[in-house]
Amino acid sequence: MPRLRKLAPLALLILCAGCRLDMHVQPRYNPLAKSDFFADQRSARPLVEGTVARGELHDDTYFYTGKLGNNPGDYMPFAVTKDDLERGRSGFNIYCSPCHSRLGDGNGYIPTRGFSRKPPSFHIERLEKAPVGYIFNVMTEGFGIMPDYASQIPPRDRWCIVAYIRALQLSQHATVADAAGHPIPSPAPEFLTPGTGATLPRLKPPTAGPEESK
Repeated sequence: MPRLRKLAPLALLILCAGCRLDMHVQPRYNPLAKSDFFADQRSARPLVEGTVARGELHDDTYFYTGKLGNNPGDYMPFAVTKDDLERGRSGFNIYCSPCHSRLGDGNGYIPTRGFSRKPPSFHIERLEKAPVGYIFNVMTEGFGIMPDYASQIPPRDRWCIVAYIRALQLSQHATVADAAGHPIPSPAPEFLTPGTGATLPRLKPPTAGPEESK
């Protein structure tokens, strides 16, 4: 019995080693390995002609490029809602404002810290007149030293950012009628505490108007 007890761990180790070989040593090909099974001797097979990966059917060319042929288009590929503008504002503040600033005037945090080139303001005449497809395409493919954001921002979100940039541009020339009677520019917010960087600022609660206080 003592002898069998000594042999038991060895037997268990042999069994485990056998299982490991069964799981790890399998009939497979390494990437780009040669194969005698196929006539072209390639183990990696080409895609079947006409197949498209799931989620990669970009049948609406304008939606994915912002171009009509070789020229940028000047219309949104979907009806823009308030939710779309809110999403565009969020994406703009995350991805664009570090360079372009939240106002879109090119005075973002990065250019003020010694960046080699200051980005142009969205409020110059050239970019105010630029087609929306042009702005979308710049985000998709990049421009100059600006990298592309195609991998970070999905196509619809890029269009939402384009819509928000147009809203920023329109805000520079808005009238009181455009703002539904609200003062232009809007009054600056008043703070209870400005915040320290480690803490967020606290806004003063809005003051009730004469009719609201009744």
